[in-house]
Amino acid sequence: MKNLANCTPKEFLLQTNKIRKAVSKWLELTDILNLREETPRFVPLSGDASPADIERHMDEYKKRVAESSKRSLNNILDAIMDKHPDETIELLALVCFVDPKDVNKFTIEEYLKTINELVGNETVIDFFTSLVRLAKSGISKQ
Repeated sequence: MKNLANCTPKEFLLQTNKIRKAVSKWLELTDILNLREETPRFVPLSGDASPADIERHMDEYKKRVAESSKRSLNNILDAIMDKHPDETIELLALVCFVDPKDVNKFTIEEYLKTINELVGNETVIDFFTSLVRLAKSGISKQ
């Protein structure tokens, strides 16, 4: 299965533009950028706190951040996997050069193998990171 890590430069440009547009719509539809909880604020202790007080305070802060992160991840996964599975698989299909109307012609194993190849490719991952930055800036709007 073809993917962004093993295509020609022209194919890469054409397909990434399709993906850019699809990602913009997908981010808007799933609202995942707004599902992340605000990171709990760290409140410093007064200057007379003991080392034990500081350690307890840090442990509690780390626990609150971990709980918040877990809730955020669960909210994001629910949005992309439970509420919008069709749109999510269509986006993954574009990454694999599969026409969205043909997503069911391939097995999940074929998709996962191809996606795994992409995840191991730092250049492609950097590309997806930049797509998210573009979506946040509004530049990627059609």
